[in-house]
Amino acid sequence: MRPAGDGRVTALDQARSLLARAREQKAARVREVEIPAPRTTETRVQQALDTASIDRALPTLPAVSDLLSGAALRGGSVYSVRGSTALVMAMMAGPSADGAWCGVVGLPSFGAEAARGLGVDLERLVLVPDPERDWLSVVAALVDALTVVVVRPPGEVTPGEASRLAARLRTRGAMLIAVGSWPGSEARLEVQGSTWTGLAAGEGCLTGRQATVAVTGRGASVRPQQHQLWLPAVDGSIRSVEPATQAPHWQQEAVS
Repeated sequence: MRPAGDGRVTALDQARSLLARAREQKAARVREVEIPAPRTTETRVQQALDTASIDRALPTLPAVSDLLSGAALRGGSVYSVRGSTALVMAMMAGPSADGAWCGVVGLPSFGAEAARGLGVDLERLVLVPDPERDWLSVVAALVDALTVVVVRPPGEVTPGEASRLAARLRTRGAMLIAVGSWPGSEARLEVQGSTWTGLAAGEGCLTGRQATVAVTGRGASVRPQQHQLWLPAVDGSIRSVEPATQAPHWQQEAVS
């Protein structure tokens, strides 16, 4: 891997090296062989290249589809999420359970075990906790191999940056989930309030969370639609809240 000027190897160098090795191995393969369980990041990226798909419609959890008015998540699109890492994981879970590879960039506190509990397959997950200043190039490199890429930009994303990456997403059929704002996103999902269940008279354990999710489609003039979602429910699942079980408005707590 090519070191930086001060001798360090950057996250972009690592991503490029992993993808180059994977492509070289794939080109040299003269017959199909059984791939062992992934144990290294190189092996994971190689398997991602083998299973990459350009299908436009991605498998989507029913609860996430409810947020999108019955639609599926779409390859080639960008979705922005605010206020809940659990919601990001729920959006990853559908494609991941169907065999898609996922990557997470710029989220050093991303909880892998929590993601697994919500349905994300850790054997097909690539993490780049600190992409440094090359975050956009790292994301672009991962989009070449992975189906779902999650990123938390370190600052404001310009329309030009968003446009260049959008073209790459459409070519690869990959989906991007931005934690925060993103110009031209297909839908913007924001958790505006929530209430936990399980506590009684100051005692007990938190067992479930009802969240109010506001969803805005493409275009600033579209009025946000509010949905009630278990994030998660008492049994650990993520699903829409039935009207009869929704918490009163005054119980909902604002999300910081």
